[in-house]
Order: sequence, then C-alpha cells, then structure tokens
Amino acid sequence: MSPVLRQRGLTLLELIIVIALMALLAGITLPMFGPGVSTSALRSSARQVAAGLRTARSEALAQRRETFLTVDVAGKRFRVDQEAVEHKLPDGVSIKLFTAQNDLVDGNVGAIRFFPDGGSNGGRITVASGDRKFDVDIDWLTGRVAILD
Repeated sequence: MSPVLRQRGLTLLELIIVIALMALLAGITLPMFGPGVSTSALRSSARQVAAGLRTARSEALAQRRETFLTVDVAGKRFRVDQEAVEHKLPDGVSIKLFTAQNDLVDGNVGAIRFFPDGGSNGGRITVASGDRKFDVDIDWLTGRVAILD
C-alpha cells in the first residue's frame, strides 16, 4: 500500500490572518504619506462656511439690514458681519470666492451680501484640498445655501 502524502501549504485561516495584518499596516501607514487634509476635515470646513453663510442670512432677516460674510482668501478665514470671531480653515485647505464684482474689496478679500428679505448677491465659495473640493453655493433669489460635492 502507498502511504498518504500530505501536501504542505497555507490554510485559509493563515491567509486571512496575513491579509488582515497587511490591511492594518496599510491603514496605519498610508495616511502618513497621503494628502494633509482628510475628506472628513474638508467636508467639515465646507459645513463651517455654510453655517457662517446661514448665520449671516439669519441676521439679515432678523435685524432687517444688509449683512455680509467677509472672506479672506489668502488668510483662509471668514467672518460674519458684526461678529468678533474670525473662523480660520485648517492648513492644507484652500478657499476660493466667486461673488459680485462690487463686493470684492481686493484680490484676496470679498464678501457675500445678504439682504433684509433673505435674498443675496449670490455666489459660490469653494473649499478644496488637492483634487477634492466642496462647493458652497448661495442662491441669489432666496439666499439658500447648499453644499455640492
């Protein structure tokens, strides 16, 4: 009779353990070498800008006067009209402002204007990092603020 030959190799369990360890190491090391801003931090920055715009619109409606959200593109910060607090975006995040020509102070500073009826001059603020970006749109008629991917 012939003896039963046993083949040597890896079991399925051993393969799963090795793949899990490789995934764990990749999950730890890849963010160290990737872009500086995570998608969630970028989305959070877009939400912060949108919240500032909504605050400016609410102030315009409540106080029945024009209210501005002023954006400093070079400094990566913004401020609602009469608030003392300036909101700064994280390093690695860039910001672009598209607004009416008469609301541009210079090449780096501009504003989005909200009117007492809730409308605005309209525009877009783009928050970006590398190839990823979020557009915060402001409807000129209603003043509605929306975040677009």
